Amino acid sequence: MLLPHDVEDPPVRVDLEDLLFSRGPFTLRGSGTFGEGVHLVSGPVGSGKSTLALLLAELSRPDSGAIRRQGITSALLLLQFPEYHITCPTVAEEAGSWGFAPDDVLARADLAGRGDTDPFHLSRGELKRLTLACTVMRNPDLLMLDEPFSSLDCAAKRKACRMIDERDEGITIIFSHERAVLPRVDTIWEMEGGTLTALGSVPGAISRWRHAPPYLAYALEQGARPENIRLSDAQEALCRTQG
Repeated sequence: MLLPHDVEDPPVRVDLEDLLFSRGPFTLRGSGTFGEGVHLVSGPVGSGKSTLALLLAELSRPDSGAIRRQGITSALLLLQFPEYHITCPTVAEEAGSWGFAPDDVLARADLAGRGDTDPFHLSRGELKRLTLACTVMRNPDLLMLDEPFSSLDCAAKRKACRMIDERDEGITIIFSHERAVLPRVDTIWEMEGGTLTALGSVPGAISRWRHAPPYLAYALEQGARPENIRLSDAQEALCRTQG
């Protein structure tokens, strides 16, 4: 017999049930389950990724179908444009408004010494680093990142990937058309013309990924079988085939 304190928390998940959303000529459709782990929703610009992010964050409502959350007590959406998150007149105050010591946030965002700066005097890449650091540090059960790599240089993209990799629980959903620097993921989805398709778990889903980065496509053409979607995974897989 289990005592009350022995009862396990229910697994976190988000279920999409026959989701339908229309605005003018655009229609979004999708079904599936986002379970614990890192999910990549891939697709070209304009395919509906940001619309799906708003729906999952409950900032828009579907015309029909349902989005059901289970075991989720906290959720955050990082919007594509970081300006939309800013509420304070200085970088330090903005970091503090998220509930953290400003110096900790600024160090993680590579903005040490910029605490007195007006956030809107930062470049968009610097502002993106700030909001990404704050969002990831909050560590919600459901973390949604809409184009988290946009406006970042390669070094900042790699650091963003490391931030995402450090999350070891909850659901992380990345909505991105990035094809150069990517984090380790557990599940791949594709969005095309408003239709969401679940490709499945990695590594099996990689060979079905139509929007795979060129380095992954090349590795597959050479008969390699990468274990994940990072450039290092493709390189290691190629080395194994040539060993």
